[in-house]
Amino acid sequence: MNVPFVDLRKQYAPLKDEILAGIEKALDGMQLFLGENVQQLEKDFAQFCGAAHGIGVGDGTVALQIILRAMGIGPGDEVITTSHTFIATAEAILLAGAKPVFVDILPDTCLMDVSQVEAKITPRTKAILPVHLYGQTVDMDPLMEIAARHGLRVVEDACQAHGAEYKGRRAGSLGDAAGFSFYFSKNLGAYGEGGFISTNDSELAAKIRMIRDHGSNVRYHHEMVGLNGRLDEVQAVVLRAKLPHLADWNTARRDHAARYADLLKKLPVKTPVEASGSRHIYHLYVIQTARRDQLQAYLKEQGIFTGIHYPVPIHLQKAVDYLGYKPGSLPVTERVTSEILSLPMFAELTDEQIEYVATHVGKFLTEAVPVGS
Repeated sequence: MNVPFVDLRKQYAPLKDEILAGIEKALDGMQLFLGENVQQLEKDFAQFCGAAHGIGVGDGTVALQIILRAMGIGPGDEVITTSHTFIATAEAILLAGAKPVFVDILPDTCLMDVSQVEAKITPRTKAILPVHLYGQTVDMDPLMEIAARHGLRVVEDACQAHGAEYKGRRAGSLGDAAGFSFYFSKNLGAYGEGGFISTNDSELAAKIRMIRDHGSNVRYHHEMVGLNGRLDEVQAVVLRAKLPHLADWNTARRDHAARYADLLKKLPVKTPVEASGSRHIYHLYVIQTARRDQLQAYLKEQGIFTGIHYPVPIHLQKAVDYLGYKPGSLPVTERVTSEILSLPMFAELTDEQIEYVATHVGKFLTEAVPVGS
């Protein structure tokens, strides 16, 4: 049996006719950006998140960058975040001209250790950027309290958290603003690049809209230096077709995660932990084992495709070595990144596939199965 890491064809097949008809209509109209599909998606996904305003943008990286710029964050400023995330989190801070300051993570959830944030605040700190990693939100209440005490903005990196909940509220409505990615493998993914910004701040939303369209509200009249960060109509068609199914797909992922947890519970492996008050939507199902590399190689031999998200933490990447971090700077992050393995996870997984994966994880961990035999 082959078990893909993600199977986009299974998701596409039942939506194919609707998506193709929507794309044909968009192409017939030839208003290819900031048209009716983008505008409707902005309303619908903002409502889904529980936010007052939604702005479609080109991708998740530019979403975070635009938010920071709209907040006036730039050269000389610092933004506190985590190193265990895709590099786009830090890229957005750096592209805005600011400096990322990293705190360590919790070993069970791999999310920001909020207890470490206050010690990192300096007179240059302007914002905190929590990453809702793998599909679960950071513990936001104490983080928002810290931010309020110090007059800081909070920007959610919700790029993996489409529909994740914290105490009954969805990601995208918890901080001052949030950036989402619609990368194709996300719980809500485009068929190309796409991103989204949500906020409850009307003034901030207006600045974000201008920045994403070259600093303009009226064509050829530019109030500020912006960038080309627009979401196109074709991607909006795809996302509008998918959005009504997102809640059900997230429920399916949660069911799959529960099945994995039941099958793996007696094995010498650490399975994901859902924090109190959270509703994890399992963008990724990430286990931890000291024998990660050997397990991954064995599973590949069995036709099971896995991922590592992410093998090298940002603070140890060559691209940012000038920031001065060294091995040992973030011990929990560094240990976790040597042990994490993402198992196949997508809404259309079958029980048979999950059982096949779990069976072979168990065989490797308990029977000392040789790799490459």
